[in-house]
Amino acid sequence: MVTGKKIIKVNMLKRISGVFLFCLLGMNCFSQLHAEPLDRIVAVVEDDAILENELRQEVIAIVQKLQASNAQMPPDYVIKRQVLEKMIMEKLQRHLAERAGINLSEDMLTNSATDIAQRNNLTLEQFKEELQRQGMSYAVFLENMKNEIVINQLRAKEIGERIKVSDREIEHFIETEDKGGDGLGQFHLGHILIAVKEGASAETIRKAVDKAEKLVKELRSGLDFSKAAASASDDENALKGGDLGWHSKNDVPSFFVDVVGKMKAGDVSDPIRSPSGFHIIKMLEAKGVGAQVITKTKVRHILIKTNELVNDDDARQKLLALKQRIADGDDFATLARAHSDDKGSALKGGSLDWVGPDDLVKPFQEAMDKLAINDISEPVQTQYGWHLIQVLGREDKDNTSDFKKNQIKDIIRKRKIDEETELWLRRLRDESYVEIFQDRL
Repeated sequence: MVTGKKIIKVNMLKRISGVFLFCLLGMNCFSQLHAEPLDRIVAVVEDDAILENELRQEVIAIVQKLQASNAQMPPDYVIKRQVLEKMIMEKLQRHLAERAGINLSEDMLTNSATDIAQRNNLTLEQFKEELQRQGMSYAVFLENMKNEIVINQLRAKEIGERIKVSDREIEHFIETEDKGGDGLGQFHLGHILIAVKEGASAETIRKAVDKAEKLVKELRSGLDFSKAAASASDDENALKGGDLGWHSKNDVPSFFVDVVGKMKAGDVSDPIRSPSGFHIIKMLEAKGVGAQVITKTKVRHILIKTNELVNDDDARQKLLALKQRIADGDDFATLARAHSDDKGSALKGGSLDWVGPDDLVKPFQEAMDKLAINDISEPVQTQYGWHLIQVLGREDKDNTSDFKKNQIKDIIRKRKIDEETELWLRRLRDESYVEIFQDRL
């Protein structure tokens, strides 16, 4: 990234028009220029460009989504500005991802598309046909999906890996923010950001304050929030009407957590200052969280691992022989101590003690869940080898306390990530070379 003006590279110029290259070579291109007008540049992003046609296509797609959701449409120039800013931020993040070596192969993209199709009970071909019916080509879908995955991986690498949550932070949250025990209520939030650059002048900050306060007054007087967000917000969710979706209570950046905790459905906050600017929050909806009950299973197993000397069939046959010995009266625990390759549990007669729903790998969990108490499974294969499984007991347990602690940990982590992401995006934008040709918008 640079702060000074950069020279646009030839490879970027090539994207403008093949006709332009003919002209550079001294060929007669007067008639061609009239027949095929240049696709003008609307913005330069580092050493890349956003072309007028690219912006137009993206605007059309966004407008179709807004119309499909019956959202109020902001003026055309506002949509263009918001879409262009979105495209700029995506390009900056893609450039950074490329420099970090983050990329996706065609096979990885196809596998991801296949997974999405299967979750919708479709084959990949049926999924392609459905996209076509909705007016989107499969190639565009793949490109959008690639953008999203690569950007998420970049953010995880740049931000997520640094975020840690300590037990003390969880305790502090419970002591200060969840005193009444309702800190995990669910809230549907709307958000508007009036951005202010780091190191902005007092005059710039004053103008941002005036704009935010005027907007709050209008919102409280009935101005549609989604329309206001699409028109005025500098947040990346602006084109979604500022909709942040459902979050746990306080699952928001710390600089406005206290405000959200005191709001009722329909309330609009006063402007909230942060390093990124001024935030306006609307409480769209709210609901509570009940007790969390899970089924715990007491289970034991015998594991036979495969290796150069023991193949899958050998392991399976050995477990079948052990199962027959148990049926004939041998003790499961004694056989586990003598034969199991899971040395940790073998010392305890194969016992894994009480386990919860997500404590074990999926094939083991699925086989275990099908067993009645004291039943022994057929040999089950997992990534660790082959298992003989016996269920010794089941009980429903109130897991609300552990559930809340895990939820609080997720809240604190997401809050930290949101704060860091907002600052990171703002710095990335401020420190990069971006030139927008306003007369072409």
